[in-house]
Amino acid sequence: MSNTKDLLIEIGTEELPPKALQTLSNAFTAGVVAGLKEASLEASEVISYAAPRRLAILLKDVPTKQADQSVERKGPAKAAAFDADGNPTKAVEGFARSCGVAPQELEEIETPKGTWLIFKQDVAGKNTSDLLPEIVSQSLAKLPIPKRMRWGASDIEFVRPVHWIVMMQGNEVIEGNILGIASSNTTKGHRFHHPDTITIKQASSYAEQLRETGHVIANFKERRDEVQKQAEAAAKKLGGIAQLDSALLDEVTGLIELPIAVSGSFGEEFLDIPQECLISSMQDHQKYFPVVDKDGKLLPYFITTSNIKSKNPDAVRQGNERVIRPRFADAKFFWDQDCKVTLESHRESTKKIIFQKDLGTLFEKTERVADLAGFIAEKLNTNKTESKKNQIVKQAKRAARLSKCDLMSEMVKEFPELQGIMGRYYASNDEEASGIVAAMQEQYEPKFAGDTIPTSELGKILSLADKIDTLVGIFAVGMKPTGSKDPFALRRASLGLLRILIEGKLNIDLEELFWESSKILPQSSDLGNNINWKYSYKYTMDRLRSYYLDQGLTNEVINTVTELKYSEEIQKRVTTLPNMTSPLDFDKRVHAVAKFKSLPEAESLAAANKRISNILKKSGGQPFIRDVDKLLLKEPAEITLYEAVTAQQVKLAPLFESGDYSSALTSLASLRDDVDAFFDGVMVMADDEKLRNNRLALLNQLRNLFLNIADLSRL
Repeated sequence: MSNTKDLLIEIGTEELPPKALQTLSNAFTAGVVAGLKEASLEASEVISYAAPRRLAILLKDVPTKQADQSVERKGPAKAAAFDADGNPTKAVEGFARSCGVAPQELEEIETPKGTWLIFKQDVAGKNTSDLLPEIVSQSLAKLPIPKRMRWGASDIEFVRPVHWIVMMQGNEVIEGNILGIASSNTTKGHRFHHPDTITIKQASSYAEQLRETGHVIANFKERRDEVQKQAEAAAKKLGGIAQLDSALLDEVTGLIELPIAVSGSFGEEFLDIPQECLISSMQDHQKYFPVVDKDGKLLPYFITTSNIKSKNPDAVRQGNERVIRPRFADAKFFWDQDCKVTLESHRESTKKIIFQKDLGTLFEKTERVADLAGFIAEKLNTNKTESKKNQIVKQAKRAARLSKCDLMSEMVKEFPELQGIMGRYYASNDEEASGIVAAMQEQYEPKFAGDTIPTSELGKILSLADKIDTLVGIFAVGMKPTGSKDPFALRRASLGLLRILIEGKLNIDLEELFWESSKILPQSSDLGNNINWKYSYKYTMDRLRSYYLDQGLTNEVINTVTELKYSEEIQKRVTTLPNMTSPLDFDKRVHAVAKFKSLPEAESLAAANKRISNILKKSGGQPFIRDVDKLLLKEPAEITLYEAVTAQQVKLAPLFESGDYSSALTSLASLRDDVDAFFDGVMVMADDEKLRNNRLALLNQLRNLFLNIADLSRL
């Protein structure tokens, strides 16, 4: 068994970007692990460390050297290696030269294809200590750093200036030069509590020595847990609950080496301001954790995390309180000023803000969104009375016209992340209808993967209209998203509108909405061209695959439904295909197939669908796409199947109409025995043409029953 030792690598730097700290740490670790694996050196356990001034990795039980290897290279065939006089040819001379030997030193090997020349060599494994510096350097070079920096007179670049390098194998230093600095076994502790060097005794004692001597918690998760625990304890003492945003928790953890929670307070008069304004200021500008009551209402307290153990904690608290008061005073001023005017009064200002040069201003965009929102509202409310429908359409259009007005407010100019939220407050202050108030904020939902969709009817309508207008318009002017660029967040918009339609149970023709949107775009944008809107529609529908894969559905299940729209064979063979332009309808089909797949009859019927598909495909022509002639049915099995298919056609019609595809497939599962008996006892491709075509017609009717839901031949 080879000898193993722990490896320690640490890159000591100036303070690293806190938001990128975990990404850098994960990438550095992955790079080193991959490099060692390629060298056939693997650790039993890998522990990453990430703190403001260091990236480090502890790799346990790594072999101290590579295993010896026997290298074998295959050369030319012996017949081609020597001429008639036994002299080596150029082919074998070149191969031998590349191996560093003479042709006569090559060995022979017998194979089924003849005798070949080979080169064999035993290669001694290299020491891990010799390989590690290059592995570390390669990993650092590949880190995802958008903009590297240089320091001093050196041409070396990294995310931040590097001050020390630790590379150890057990208790020994691995010599090497990384980023221009010689490696050692000395690190540094906390910038204030222990700025002196610390000599690492051995690789495995790294984290403990930093904590006990250096006052640094090097492990990111441990430090994060400590930040959270202290913040929760401090908030509990204040009679509240710390509001711990996950991203902020990560950022604070990336800012400090030794967390010390400090609580503070602010004047209760500021609580008259919308609490989102105060929370945004605390979280985004000051990195404070707000304190709320059990109902989520903001209390006049906050928790900050200090990086030092102060001898005078009150001074730290007072300093943080002094910083937050002017910001809150500004927020109060903005709120008071904005409330002096109506939300609608900002409409004129949106004429000065360009949404996109070919698509016009924000004002023009909201006019288009208003028209589309009215169209959607009308489509979704066809079953309501005319007066009720007109009321909803009118409110949908007004919500759209007010939707971007809050962007012109003083508060949103100062806190852009509050767009929509402030629109809701200002609309409420203006006593707009409750649906319009809710829609102001919900228009941006869902904001990210896993975010909630709008809950109000007007919120869903406005969010759909806004996203569709953006998708159709941006595609129309040729700004398709690429692998690395998506400035208008079209991927998020397309997935968001699909989620609203599916999870919001809105059964509407999405293709029609895209077409309607294209008609109201600026004439100069050339959106009368069908290719543009159809491309953006297809782009959106294609996002369904990733949506279902995230839910755990398989590609083969998804393909059974997508094939209905894109399969040339199905388009050719089936006279009437179901409408596939409603994402909600698509969703019902996919989940029906997923449920059907678990039935005991599924495998047999999927195989039967494949068999029928192949038979129909090979038969050529379309003589079988007609009614079955009952008088031509001869065999008992085909008579039974015909009667079963006819009964299913009647039974399934209302299920297809209502979109109850799950019940329809369950009903179709009962055909398994009749289908199996048919293929066991009936010769489909009979010599008699009339008989053959009649049986093909029966199979075509059977297949069409399934194709009303999905193409099960894809399972």
